[in-house]
Amino acid sequence: MRVARRILTWGIAVLAAVVIGLVGSVAFDYAVGGDRLSAVTNVTIAGAGGSPPVRAYVARPTGAGPRPVVIMIHEFYGLNASIVGKADLLAKEGYIVVAPDTMRGQTTEWIPRAIYQTITTRPEDINADLDSVVAWIKAQPDADSARVATAGFCFGGRASLFYSLHNPVMAATVVFYGSPETDPAKLKVLRGPTLGIFGGADTTIPLDQVEAFRKGLTEAGVRNTVSVYDGEPHAFVHDAAGIAAGGAQGKAWAQMTDFLKDTLQGTRASAPDPDWAASSTSPTPLSYLFALAYEHSFGMGGHGHG
Repeated sequence: MRVARRILTWGIAVLAAVVIGLVGSVAFDYAVGGDRLSAVTNVTIAGAGGSPPVRAYVARPTGAGPRPVVIMIHEFYGLNASIVGKADLLAKEGYIVVAPDTMRGQTTEWIPRAIYQTITTRPEDINADLDSVVAWIKAQPDADSARVATAGFCFGGRASLFYSLHNPVMAATVVFYGSPETDPAKLKVLRGPTLGIFGGADTTIPLDQVEAFRKGLTEAGVRNTVSVYDGEPHAFVHDAAGIAAGGAQGKAWAQMTDFLKDTLQGTRASAPDPDWAASSTSPTPLSYLFALAYEHSFGMGGHGHG
């Protein structure tokens, strides 16, 4: 009995130490991080409807507009150099690319803080900040506000889908390995086509969930393509250099650019309905966040958010 109590006591002590250490590490990362966003933002967008300003990176193509626009949403680490590189790469295809900070000033490379900032970022605040981005796009003379798509990676993939559910006048939606909505009753509000790209070896999003997403979109009458890249882990589309190197990264990127060309540069999207009032928010499941933590720490996708 005494041995059992000692083991239990030591177990509780170790667990408490781990929790205290993680909390302390998050606070330390915040303290030493400074203003990391300054290196990856070049625009401050005025907040709409009482929301705070949104810092963002904007990449513009050469030549005259108006141009179609892609709102590119970052991973759970926050806006970083990887997303900036992807934005620059996509702008070369003829799009204005807006990569907003949806964590309201937070960005990190430390997984515990990435989880903390994801948990503490409210979905309704993400949608409000993206509303501000859309309002800013409408005011840009070189932007075609009738041709706006969302595209996101990981946390951003989920945010991309849920923003299009919130504001279904988006002309297209791209989801890179984001935890999806699968209910046809909710998905049916989407007006534009949807592209989903997932890794076959992604331990954070089971393949049956990917298939449920495909089925849900189809039953909802949403034109869709949902692709699984066999053997690829979570976050397999790393950065511009990895995309340029080809392989699965290059193929997935090319699939997105082909999709955007078809939906944004082919037949002109219909003008947005100014009276849209749909709203969709959903907290990121904790099980998904813990799966992400494991995948990035120990799994095949641990290098994917550089």
